[in-house]
Amino acid sequence: MLDDLSASGTERIPGLPLVEIDLVSDAASATVAALLRKERIDAVMHFAARKSVDESVRRPAWYYEQNLTSLAHLLMAMEESGVDRLVFSSSAAVYGSATGEAIGEDTPLAPISPYGETKRAGEQLISAASIAFGLRATSLRYFNVGGAGSVTLANHGGGNLIPLVFERLDRGLPPLIHGDDYPTRDGTCVRDYIHVVDLAEAHVAALDYLAEAPAGNTPLNVGTGRGTTVHEMVDAILRASGSPLAAEVGPRRDGDPASSVASAARIHSLLGWTAKRGIDEIVQSDWAAHQAARAAGRPA
Repeated sequence: MLDDLSASGTERIPGLPLVEIDLVSDAASATVAALLRKERIDAVMHFAARKSVDESVRRPAWYYEQNLTSLAHLLMAMEESGVDRLVFSSSAAVYGSATGEAIGEDTPLAPISPYGETKRAGEQLISAASIAFGLRATSLRYFNVGGAGSVTLANHGGGNLIPLVFERLDRGLPPLIHGDDYPTRDGTCVRDYIHVVDLAEAHVAALDYLAEAPAGNTPLNVGTGRGTTVHEMVDAILRASGSPLAAEVGPRRDGDPASSVASAARIHSLLGWTAKRGIDEIVQSDWAAHQAARAAGRPA
């Protein structure tokens, strides 16, 4: 496992071999290539990226450096060491303001944030690499991920809705919703929320698929096909936590589309994968992990 540990710590991966490395660094490509050869690696899953939409609006050049330079260095290392299978963490942010209850992989890519632009460019780079050296890849376009795989894995994603609400509840503050004047059923943004365990299972299925796939980059949505409004999600969090607080509404954030719900038909057809867990399981597992972290004195 390669990680710069900027968003987590070694306590989340006990017993796993770890090489601490910054993939943006000039030495990264050669270092990773040597490791791939030494460990006889035959496939890579690439999760490392900066992923805050509003932060990317404030720091666009840094986001391009972090998300694309790191990917370029990884692809150079894979080419040099002869590794030809890649599962890439992409994002529904590549679709930008595309709306509807079934955004498919053929929907035009029109990101509206620098973060989304880096993911689109990353997919383009991977497609070019598949032509250059026969890379077999899939770009998994995550929709909104939540939930915890166990009570020891609390969600530290500070820019994500669920931990943001938890943070405010811990401080005795009401949840904050960014905008309620969108053209949706209750005025708040609609998102397709997927449990992190379902997401992990999609990665395993994608890796198996690539074992027999031809060279190329196959984009696949990872979502449930069901939309939940921010207000509905906040209500579910309040129920799980038992909080008597009510949400407050603030101004919109830059770069947020009104609705983003996946069509999951292609991933089911190619990989045989379907999401199994719903909103209540997402929120309840996150809340249990959050409570366990607080009880143990760990960051929650």
